[in-house]
Amino acid sequence: MEDRYTITEVAEKLGVTTKTITRWEKAGKVKQAKRDWRGWRIYSSTDLEELKGLIEAVY
Repeated sequence: MEDRYTITEVAEKLGVTTKTITRWEKAGKVKQAKRDWRGWRIYSSTDLEELKGLIEAVY
């Protein structure tokens, strides 16, 4: 079973704010996250690696 992370956990791991991740989604820089039954964004390990790659490309 693959790991699942909330947007808050992902933001903490990447050193950015949740608002930044949301803006990246709206701008189309990253694919939209899946949602759980509550409507909260859920990220997989693969999603986390893709976001890390985006940060490395920018900085």
